[in-house]
Amino acid sequence: MTLHLNEVDNAKLEQLQGKVINDVAGSLGLLTAYIGDKLDLYSALLEISPASSRELADNTGMDERYLREWLSANAAAGYVNYDAASGKFSLSAEQAVIFAAEGHPACMQGFFQAVMSVYIDEPKLTEVFRSGQGLPWRDHSPCLFCGTERFFRPMYAMNLIDVWLPELAGVREKLEAGAKVADVGCGHGSSTILLAKAFPNSTFHGFDFHAPSIEHARERARAAGVASNTIFEVVTAKEYPGKNYDLVTIFDALHDMGDPVGAASHVASTLAEGGTFMLVEPFAGDSLEENLHPLGQIYYSFSTMVCVPASKSQEVGLGLGAQAGQKRLTEVLNAAGFSQVRRAATTPTNLVLEAKI
Repeated sequence: MTLHLNEVDNAKLEQLQGKVINDVAGSLGLLTAYIGDKLDLYSALLEISPASSRELADNTGMDERYLREWLSANAAAGYVNYDAASGKFSLSAEQAVIFAAEGHPACMQGFFQAVMSVYIDEPKLTEVFRSGQGLPWRDHSPCLFCGTERFFRPMYAMNLIDVWLPELAGVREKLEAGAKVADVGCGHGSSTILLAKAFPNSTFHGFDFHAPSIEHARERARAAGVASNTIFEVVTAKEYPGKNYDLVTIFDALHDMGDPVGAASHVASTLAEGGTFMLVEPFAGDSLEENLHPLGQIYYSFSTMVCVPASKSQEVGLGLGAQAGQKRLTEVLNAAGFSQVRRAATTPTNLVLEAKI
């Protein structure tokens, strides 16, 4: 196709230019926020607000000139407030939640950290586009592991025990009485530990093929006081040990697996009679046109740079992607031997499926 400049609609061009400028501003705002999180500048500003750049420098030991420019960028972005009369900066309650409230579901710093990881990994990602090869999870920047855990943990804390589990038939009662549970692809163990704290009569097995994540999960379990009813092991989803699990869970991980049908088949083979497979995946419609919105863009982008490369680095390499949707996920589960699949719950960011044999 040959581009003829006289065919350009200037109104549409200006609209797209405006969007791109906003996107560029957002990308730089993300980096600015990441630096502020890494240096704990938002928390420091919150403690002494309102404050000048000199006061923030005195409080943190950072260079005043850099802080002045950083604060100015944040003020231009709307991330902090600026009072021209006093020359001081401050955080509103809402800004504090987004940028400084670690563990709050609305805090975005874990999200920013995960995005930074894919920027760091750009040379590796460019190469897999050329080669068609995968990029294993372990070969990503460590920012990805920490950022992913920081982002998902508050979401699970808000929804898992009180919202999602009650929608699974008979599961909560089993957990209260004492059940055997496998959390597959558990990462740093956030979901496993939440369950173990809520249901001390049950035993929870966390499985992940990434050894550093499992070691971190063990440390976190000890710190949370649930080491007695949690067991963490380094093993793949298709090879985790044990039988007669009353509940098997996979949180935001099935689409990263090279062989999701094989992984789900293994889940089916390890369930007790009447057991439940709880599958949590990123929320998506069943078609591309249903996902053409900002959240869909975010998920497709992460899928391009993390999920599909992770899948393609493993056997089969199906590349299911982070926007598979309920219809495609149901096909995977049916192929794995689950004849009963239903949507149990949703949030704006997650889809929860209940599967039974």
